[in-house]
Order: sequence, then C-alpha cells, then structure tokens
Amino acid sequence: MTQPSSELSNGLTKTKSRFFDRVRSILSRRKLDPGELEELEGLLLQADVGPSATEKLILTIQKSKDADASPLDILRRRIADLLTIPEKSAEANNGEPHIWLFVGVNGTGKTTTIAKLARRFKDAGKKILLCACDTYRAAGSEQLEIWAERIGVEVIASQMGADAAAVAFDGVDAALSRGSDMLLIDTAGRLHTRRDLMGELLKIRRTIGKKINDAPHETILVMDATLGQNGLQQARVFSEKLELTGITLCKIDGTAKGGIVIAVSDELGVPVRYLGIGEGMDDLLDFDPEAFAAALLSH
Repeated sequence: MTQPSSELSNGLTKTKSRFFDRVRSILSRRKLDPGELEELEGLLLQADVGPSATEKLILTIQKSKDADASPLDILRRRIADLLTIPEKSAEANNGEPHIWLFVGVNGTGKTTTIAKLARRFKDAGKKILLCACDTYRAAGSEQLEIWAERIGVEVIASQMGADAAAVAFDGVDAALSRGSDMLLIDTAGRLHTRRDLMGELLKIRRTIGKKINDAPHETILVMDATLGQNGLQQARVFSEKLELTGITLCKIDGTAKGGIVIAVSDELGVPVRYLGIGEGMDDLLDFDPEAFAAALLSH
C-alpha cells in the first residue's frame, strides 16, 4: 500500500473529520449489521462519493469473501480500484512540443494550476511556453502574463476580443519555431451550458490538430472540488464534448466532501491527475489512487 504524504493527509483533514473518521470507526468491526451498513452508505453519500460509487463500495463490503481482510481494508482497496483509470494521453512526435490544453468553468483555479505545472516542468529542465487564449477578459491574459514573469517563461497572448483559436494557432507556431518542449494553453472559463463557448473549445482543438498531428496531447479539465455534485454535472458536459485525458481537482483542502474525487473517477471514467491543496506553488500533488484511499481512511 502506498503511504500518503503529510501534505495529502492534511489536505483531506476536513473530509476525514466530517465523514471518514466515522466511516473508519464503523469499519473497525469485523462484521457489519444492516444498520451499520445503512449508516455507512449515508456517510459516503454525504461526503459526495456519489450514488453509483457508493453502491459499488457497499456491495463490495457485503459480498467480500476475503476472511483475512477487515472491512476497512476491503473499502480502501475498492476505493483505490475505482480511482485507478488508465491514461489515454497522446505522445508528441520527436522534436515537436507536447501540447496541453486546459479547460473548465470560471473560477476553478485553471490559470493558477497552469502556473504551478509550468514551474514544475521548468524546474525539471523543460523549455516551457504558455499561451493565453482567454480573450474575453483583459484580466485573463494579464493573470497568465504575471505568472509567466514570476516563473521565468514566455507567453503568447493577444488583445481582448481576438479569436481564441487564432491565438492558439500562434501559440503552437511559436512553440515550434522556438523549440519549446511544452506548450500550456489557458482557455476562457465557460459555463458548460453555453453552446457557443463549448463550440469555441472544439474549434481550438481542431486548429491545434491541424498544426501538430494528434495535438492537443493532453486536455485537462480543472474542477473546483468545493462545488461537489454541481461540479460533477459541469464535468459531464466537458467530458461529452471533449476528449479529456485528465482532471485536476483544486481546493480539495477547502471542502468536507472530498469524496467527490471518487465520484468523478467513477462516473466520468477520466483519471484524476492532480490535486490542488492550497494556494502555494508547491500545493499541487500528483494523484496516487492508493495514497488517496489510504489518506481518507487513516487516523
């Protein structure tokens, strides 16, 4: 079993103290009666684990024939299993930049997530270029430009009102000509109900694909974990419209309903790649299913 880091455990403090400490207490018994199973089900639903995943978890405990494993170990293994989803990322061809496209609704932490990843990749020796395709707000490009200056990377941007797909095309062109290893593209936050804006994302994807085959290689949906099931409904639409390769859940430290991570994985079938646990530049963790399950159910 992968042991959780202190950062992950601390980030899940609200979720554990509100729901999963009680879950662990119930599962400390070797055999659960119907009343305890019903209480367990209620706790999982309250923690935003979701109806589908909750049913799977309860059935696993009920039907387990592993006499040597405690209900707690059975639940931990099943949670890790639900969270383990194969990645479908495309590989960039030799000499071409790896293109990452970031999408999501307004206020999820998308631009900050890009900045955290840009610094991480730069520190790993990659040549990074950012592209600001949020052309609806002047502040959209300005925020990314401020982060780029702090990190020490370049950014491609345009004036407010410019065609976002054209800016993306310029970004890919610049990444090719400058020999960038990676291009991270920020897009405008958009409500999933706006068909015109969702259509714009598809246009951006097509434009990038015309310049580099199989690009974007990563399409990352950035979600606000504090929105719970409302955020999941938004995510469903993005997942239906786009070929998502991963999800970043931000503000997991700010919610008592961290079970939303399980619901997202179970219902969307898209791997969670990163967890945001704070505002600092190092407060973005690589997602590890076993470590997450262990952190939820540890003391």
